[in-house]
Amino acid sequence: MPKIQKLFGQAVRRRRERLKISQEAFASQAGVHRTYMSAIELGKVQVSIGIAFQLAQALDMPLSKLWLDVEKQLKAADET
Repeated sequence: MPKIQKLFGQAVRRRRERLKISQEAFASQAGVHRTYMSAIELGKVQVSIGIAFQLAQALDMPLSKLWLDVEKQLKAADET
């Protein structure tokens, strides 16, 4: 099973790219350092619920919807 932090990072990156926001601009908007944002998107760190909430707000979506995307990825990974 893929690591949850990797799936979370991928979900954040997909949404950010759909919004056509650079990683640097997004990090600034979310209130995190760009290198930390990179580590999040690469699944190298586990984020706190507070940071997850900040990211969801910067993505203009509820945190629950972001987690739904992660859960869909988990389900798809389990089916393969």
